[in-house]
Amino acid sequence: MARLAYSKSSLSKEMIKLKRYRQYLPSLDLKRQQLALERKKAQALVDQSVLEIAECYEQSSVMLPMLADTSIDVQNLVKVTKVDIAEENVVGVHLPFIKELSIEVKEYSLFSEPHWVDQLVIQLKKMLSLKVEQQVKEQRVEALNFALRKITQRVNLFDKVLIPKAQKDIRKIKIYLADMETAGVVRAKSTKQKRLKINQEGL
Repeated sequence: MARLAYSKSSLSKEMIKLKRYRQYLPSLDLKRQQLALERKKAQALVDQSVLEIAECYEQSSVMLPMLADTSIDVQNLVKVTKVDIAEENVVGVHLPFIKELSIEVKEYSLFSEPHWVDQLVIQLKKMLSLKVEQQVKEQRVEALNFALRKITQRVNLFDKVLIPKAQKDIRKIKIYLADMETAGVVRAKSTKQKRLKINQEGL
């Protein structure tokens, strides 16, 4: 850390720094507020997905109680074949979103499989889609959480460290310069008095 110089030049530099910090802090704090709002929205979408998945499970159990029969193989009926993830810029943060989602249905015989398999496929596709969407939504929340932590640290750095330090240094320099000025005036008076005394003694 550079040692503080007690001079008019140093005072000017510290005052310029303080002005710059004070100008920068509001924009940082505004971004922090925007990120907090976006994080809240993103978390609400995750919570919504959780509810939709729970509802889908409940619908499936009501509509298809026969799923409890483990002798019927309904495994691997559907699978995700493509998830195209793109990014969007939200308050300076790159957030993922699903550009394209493809789900493949395994071929099955309409004659050999129970009649309710068609309805099951619809529910499974819906469930799979919801789960993939939830994962991406959670990634968005994580990215916003990380960005919010970083911007909050920067706001705190300016608000609680840099600005108070600059103010403290400015006070120190001003006190020092004022003391030096007072000492200079005292010395000047003392020198003047000594000269007058010498002149008087010489007369």
